Amino acid sequence: MSVFESSSASSRPITAVAWASNATTCPSHFTLISMTEDGASANFIRGFAIKSGGLFLCYSKDLSGGMVVADVQLISDKETIPHGYCYIPEYLEPKASVGKKKRVCVRIVPVGSVTMAVLDLKLTSKNKSMVQQYTCLGDMNGFVVWCLKGPFSTPVPQAKPRSVSLDMRSLSLDGVGPPLPLKASNPPDVPPKFSRRRSKLDMTNQTEGVYDSGNHSNIYGITAMDGVPFTLHPKFDSQSNTKVSVSTLSDIRIKSVQDIENEYNYTFAVEELAAKRIRPSLS
Repeated sequence: MSVFESSSASSRPITAVAWASNATTCPSHFTLISMTEDGASANFIRGFAIKSGGLFLCYSKDLSGGMVVADVQLISDKETIPHGYCYIPEYLEPKASVGKKKRVCVRIVPVGSVTMAVLDLKLTSKNKSMVQQYTCLGDMNGFVVWCLKGPFSTPVPQAKPRSVSLDMRSLSLDGVGPPLPLKASNPPDVPPKFSRRRSKLDMTNQTEGVYDSGNHSNIYGITAMDGVPFTLHPKFDSQSNTKVSVSTLSDIRIKSVQDIENEYNYTFAVEELAAKRIRPSLS
């Protein structure tokens, strides 16, 4: 039995697995597995049926969807698909189909929810070869499916340089710099021309925007209490300045719970009598 050493697979995770009839039906962002590790054709349709079309596994590493393949399994038609798994999609020719005796299912999760994912898929001919460091998923149509799992890395998005316009330069806190020389690309600012009706509408919209605090667009929205000074009434101001004698404090009586119950006791007799009255029936 020959042994194949696993190649240095990319650390980027697989984001989708699918079936394809050939390179034409395979989506552009998918990689078609056309050959096995021992150099044979990876077409799952063999024999005379190969004239009707092909059947290949393919996978994608496009992270734009924000999902990754956390696990791959091969299940038979008598097994129930595990919870959280789904069958892989099919990009086939009109008359082609995938056998139901054994099917490939995957578990797809958000990229930020896991640290381990499926990094690579390989195929070998049955009972002929094996791939080290890869996990054997099982055999299907004379092929053995292998997968490599491990920690993955996501590409760091590169910041795109942005040009600073003249209007943004005018907002600088360093002060106003010297005027730029007049060029064809730097014409003098010309005030826009508005009709009298347009200028009145703009002033109305600006006024409504200042006083409109319902949408919380301006945390400094003007209210009716703005500008009103906060002062105490002279009656209470004089009381706060006077000192309270100790004798006055000693006259305060602390009521018990029973005293409060007796003071505010109410039987609700009138209400109960009114509730028991029978309403006269309408003749």
